[in-house]
Amino acid sequence: MRAAALPVTLLLAWALLGPGSAQQCPSAGAVLRFADTHADIRVPALHRLPGALDPLYGLVRRCLDLVQQNPLPAELLRAALNDPGSVRTSQVLRYELGYAVCAAAALLFALAVPAAGACFCYCRGRRRCGGRLRAHRRSRRCRRRCLLACLSATSLVSLAAVICAFVTSQRVTEQMEPGLGAVPATLRSLRQHVGGIPQGVQMVVEQFQVPQEQIIADLGKVSRSVGVSIHSQLQATTYAALADLQDRAEELRASLHHLQTVDETARALAAARAELEPALRERRRSAVALLDDPRCAACASVLGQAQGLEPGADYGKVPSVEGVLQALAGLPRSDFPGTIGQANGTFNSIPELAVERMAQLLQELRAETAGAAARVRAIADGFPLPAYARPLSEALRAAEERSGPFLRHVERLERYRWVAATALCSVVLLVVTCNVAGMALGTYGLCKRDDPGDYECHGEAGARLLMLGVGLSFLFSGLLSLLVFATFLVGGNVQTLVCRNWANQEIYKFIDTPGNLPPSMNLSRRLNLRSSYNLSAAYHACKRGAGLWEVLQLDESYDLDEHLKASKYAAGFQKRLDDFSTRLGDVRLLRGEGRRDLEAFARAGADRVDYGRFQAEMQNPVVKTSLAGLARSLEGLQKLQRNGTVAGRLAAEARALGRMHNSTVRAQEALVAKLAESIRFLSALAPHLQARVNKTLATTAAVEAALPARAQRMLRQELGCFARKELRYFSQYLHWVGQTLREDVASCQPLSTALDNGRVILCDRIADPWNAFWFSLGCCTFCLVPGIIFAVRLAKHFRPIRNRLISTGSEETCPFHIPRVTALKL
Repeated sequence: MRAAALPVTLLLAWALLGPGSAQQCPSAGAVLRFADTHADIRVPALHRLPGALDPLYGLVRRCLDLVQQNPLPAELLRAALNDPGSVRTSQVLRYELGYAVCAAAALLFALAVPAAGACFCYCRGRRRCGGRLRAHRRSRRCRRRCLLACLSATSLVSLAAVICAFVTSQRVTEQMEPGLGAVPATLRSLRQHVGGIPQGVQMVVEQFQVPQEQIIADLGKVSRSVGVSIHSQLQATTYAALADLQDRAEELRASLHHLQTVDETARALAAARAELEPALRERRRSAVALLDDPRCAACASVLGQAQGLEPGADYGKVPSVEGVLQALAGLPRSDFPGTIGQANGTFNSIPELAVERMAQLLQELRAETAGAAARVRAIADGFPLPAYARPLSEALRAAEERSGPFLRHVERLERYRWVAATALCSVVLLVVTCNVAGMALGTYGLCKRDDPGDYECHGEAGARLLMLGVGLSFLFSGLLSLLVFATFLVGGNVQTLVCRNWANQEIYKFIDTPGNLPPSMNLSRRLNLRSSYNLSAAYHACKRGAGLWEVLQLDESYDLDEHLKASKYAAGFQKRLDDFSTRLGDVRLLRGEGRRDLEAFARAGADRVDYGRFQAEMQNPVVKTSLAGLARSLEGLQKLQRNGTVAGRLAAEARALGRMHNSTVRAQEALVAKLAESIRFLSALAPHLQARVNKTLATTAAVEAALPARAQRMLRQELGCFARKELRYFSQYLHWVGQTLREDVASCQPLSTALDNGRVILCDRIADPWNAFWFSLGCCTFCLVPGIIFAVRLAKHFRPIRNRLISTGSEETCPFHIPRVTALKL
């Protein structure tokens, strides 16, 4: 039996301990959320926003690139910064040649147009510039239409340009005030950013309470969770083994009962047969004699039944089970229900046992978490930036203080520019209005005039409005050209000298070149940059997200990643979890006495009894001839008899057979039914008895042996999952610390962001609309010249044609009718 149980034991042990039972960690843990830091002193990045005026801005930049094609004048700037007295005017003019040519053109325009206007006024005052057409010509109508079209186109261009000038001028004003205000605000934010590094680092360190609270909360429920997990994973195997053991105990109890029943019933049936046999013999003799009597009519048919009155089944021939009962005598000696209940209770107490045995471990882990918090706080003490960032903070403070007066002066000049621009743009708009109104009234007057020589007030009013626009054009053209040139000179140089070279990094290269800046303006020293960093390198490093400690000059290098290794803070936590060990699966499913009971049950021989002999014997009736059937037959013969004596004897014999059947035969048949029930149970159990008992013994032995090892392995798995979960909290926090210090608290990215924001504000938001303003106003100004010409020539067509022979009145205002010379109609 032991040899047969060995393969079963090995198979169960492999099933319990094999790799197929490995468990996966159920969850990765929560995602920690940390409080935002430094949110109030960040420098938000500004970007160029697309707009409807972008095509105009691009056109102006291309025009400026044509005007100023020279690269950044490094030599000239070096001389101007280091020795201003050595700068010669010829050098400046050579670089500013395009602007000088434009200045000459603007000066020529500013002088020529007012001078031309003065001459025109003089000529008109001397009546030498004709105010009317002197004679009719065939081409007059075509010329008038051409002049109308040209002046309309010029007015339309001027109107579009002046609208653009109004819009861009207002855009400059709208962007100037916040742009100028952003300079000290940005410098202040940078200074607060640098000065707030210690507080920021301290706030970041204090956020360790987030993972610490999560770890403490997990520690409060991990022991019961581990116990419940182990119990749930082992319960199927354990409950199956306990159920199997309970089945064998029940089979042992039932087998004893049925074996005792078989033995007692077989003995009773054998004794009853011995008592029944003489009585049957007497009844057979009496019945045969009666039926064989010649006076008994038709009795020969029943004689055969009467002759068969003899015992049938002989239970004295069945196998004896007394030996099996002797082998099982005194069983069960073990209290199987109590043992199974105790084993079940011990197994179900695994969660409470885990809580009890892991209590000390949890205390140690809480202490390790507190120690990790102390080591994390040491990050703030060892952070090197506060002392080394002081020069940078002082440089930002000095720049903030110096920028105030300059920015206020720029703001005041911008206010003057806006007033002048608004006034002159209004003049241009008035000129365009005069031209449009003059053309409308003049055309209406021409349509109402019947005779070209007739006076018509609408036409005269149109001519006067056109001349009013001409007068305003002559009067303000010089101021317009001076404003255009002044704004062009400032905005153009800002674009070509600053913005263009800022965008292509040429300014940074100039600053980085040794000797270009005077020693007092050495930015690397004033900002305390590392010796290996210049402004360009620091700018690109900051733009990539470097920390301040990576670009500032420190006494020794500082590796943040080294200080943020999780092993420095969670090593003790991990070690205590790895070193913890306890036994949680010591469950005794079957004690030695119970095992001996089952082994005795298997050896007792209940499976070797020939239950087929019992079943074969039970196929035979207690009496070969049915007593009840024979009694009914005798009662039927009684009714056929004519002899009263014979009939009486047949009735008496039938009653005797009935009494024997009811008292003796039925009792034996009940014993036979009882025996059959026990035989069925035993015959069904016997073929599998040895295998079941052996399997149960092997299962209980294997489960008892494997439960502690499997529980220990599951404990290691659960603690490993718990360790990985808690270490992820450490890793999340340390990763957040590194990211926050690099990208927020101690990042130098705000420096590069501030430089980029300065370029966006100066170039994209101020310089672009500024340059678009002078470009639009310049278009208006230069459109005045063709507008003057077209308006003067068109005004003649709106007045009546002058008679060359009779002309005594004023050319401009003669109100009387002038006789016509020609009869052609307009």
